[in-house]
Amino acid sequence: MIFVDLRQTEERALPFYLAAEEYVARHLPADEYFFLWQVKPSVIFGRNQVAQREVNIAYCRENNIDMWRRKSGGGCVYADKGNIMLSYVTHSDSVCLTFNHYISLLVLVLSKMGIEAAATGRNDVLIDGKKVSGNAFYHIPGRSIVHGTLLYDTHMQHMTEAITPPEQKLKSKGVDSVRQHITTLCQHTLMSLEQVKRMIVETLCDKTITLHDDELLQIEKIEAEYHTEQFIFGNNPLYNTTCKQRIEGVGEVEINMVVKGNVIQDINMVGDFFLLGDIETNIIQPLKGCHLTQQALYQALPDNVDDTIRNLNKQDLIAIILQ
Repeated sequence: MIFVDLRQTEERALPFYLAAEEYVARHLPADEYFFLWQVKPSVIFGRNQVAQREVNIAYCRENNIDMWRRKSGGGCVYADKGNIMLSYVTHSDSVCLTFNHYISLLVLVLSKMGIEAAATGRNDVLIDGKKVSGNAFYHIPGRSIVHGTLLYDTHMQHMTEAITPPEQKLKSKGVDSVRQHITTLCQHTLMSLEQVKRMIVETLCDKTITLHDDELLQIEKIEAEYHTEQFIFGNNPLYNTTCKQRIEGVGEVEINMVVKGNVIQDINMVGDFFLLGDIETNIIQPLKGCHLTQQALYQALPDNVDDTIRNLNKQDLIAIILQ
């Protein structure tokens, strides 16, 4: 695997690194690339999440915590200088296989550090049953991108206050409750954060490339989109019907619809699920103009909904819509 040296001589905002992933995926030819990065306090929410529901915006603004959207699915996370952010890019049309391979590499690194870890759930790595890493992925033609957090140490107060998770994810709010669910590497190793970073690179990579000035400029052009209010917060139109359910192995799925005469006039889907395909083409558009009946929905939707939303089957999706 090739380590990508981003020449981090200055502090960059988080979107620079998301844009770097895109640039590497679209323009560099080798099979596998990896880089790691750190950012000032930030919250990052998933492609299909509504920022106002996932982020304590007032707290973030009061405490100078940046708010960003990424292009991968999954849930909202908090990052700061006590986190190591990891990015993995590879030639692949199978996001699931790529994701599982990446998680196994992360578990391997922790094992080499003398830490027993396990992959579990949709996207987590656990130590002693507590989350130390959360990860997400997305796909562009011919390439898969996986990225995630690795907690070395972090500001617990910011983590619990900046993110406002749904009750079913964390029923008891507060710093103590967060500590019950997560752990940090500094509790399991005497290695410094810098030593951990070196261990990761030495374990996973056997070659290094350095990006040139013109490549950094191209990354900055891609980065510009991530900074727009439209991309970060989007438009949230008013809908007259909302259906929501949390499904094991899928995540939270919320469907908002404008329904007139029992016909779906408009529809969108939000949540922390993972996308494998084009949700607009495969699910949203086929449902517009569809009658709210079991038969009509079944005919409108593709047979393999899980080709678009990871682990979601057609019957469960229809059941949510007809709540």
